[in-house]
Amino acid sequence: MAGLVVLAGLEGSASPSPPPGFLGDFEWSSDMKLFGGFSGIEVAANGRDFIALSDRAALTQGRITRDADGRIVAVSTGPMQRLKGKGDDLLQGARADSEGIALASDGSLYISFEAVARVLHYKSIGSSAENLPDHPDFAHLQNNSSLEALAIDANGALYTLPERSGNRDRPFPVYRFSKGKWDKKLSIPREGGFRPVGADFGPDGRFYLLERDFRGLSGFSSRLRRFDLGSKGFSNETTLFESPTGLFDNLEGVSIWRDSKGRLTATMVSDNNMTVFLRTEIVEFRLPD
Repeated sequence: MAGLVVLAGLEGSASPSPPPGFLGDFEWSSDMKLFGGFSGIEVAANGRDFIALSDRAALTQGRITRDADGRIVAVSTGPMQRLKGKGDDLLQGARADSEGIALASDGSLYISFEAVARVLHYKSIGSSAENLPDHPDFAHLQNNSSLEALAIDANGALYTLPERSGNRDRPFPVYRFSKGKWDKKLSIPREGGFRPVGADFGPDGRFYLLERDFRGLSGFSSRLRRFDLGSKGFSNETTLFESPTGLFDNLEGVSIWRDSKGRLTATMVSDNNMTVFLRTEIVEFRLPD
């Protein structure tokens, strides 16, 4: 895998042209301990304050500085903070594979995990975790391919889905947590080799799904799809962009917000897999309404 990553970086160095709507690509670096491996991001409505989650059960709060055109010119953050379990002990080992993040209206956080598939609730950053009940399927999801994406709607219901569906012609199951229990009534069609890695509900109330396709020596391609969600499930699928292979690194987290002019914006963060061969980058697109 390390060799593939190196070659993917070399192969992708030609930098093909980005899709329409591309706003900017900021390479984010820091020497703080535990920096990197980012798998989730939540950007505030002001487009500046944010929380970023790593896949090593740690997160950081930061602030984005933008130029007159809204492009990122600097990122400042506090230290990486380790996540706790049910008590004061820090999450360790397989139980520390954090992937998705959802920020509730009361300021609390929900985080989904992969190796040991579950969703935890944190009343505040630094607090102990509260375990949500598990869906029976969670124990049988594929290792390293389970609860990658997590989103919360305006009513406080959570939505999560695994990275694999079991077959290329099988839809991705979507697990919804509402009123204290999970259901499995929803699904999203699987198209091509793309797999879900991040999700968010935008200020427009629609569901956004970030997907990734690793194409070996050529690198990564990313895709962002949008769906309406009604009583009959997901509908009106729209592909907002699909990046050329090798243009961006391993984009995993997504947050949807509106800028000061009311324009929909997608902010995405990449997971560098804690290697020197991949970048930690923040990529942004302006989206059509």
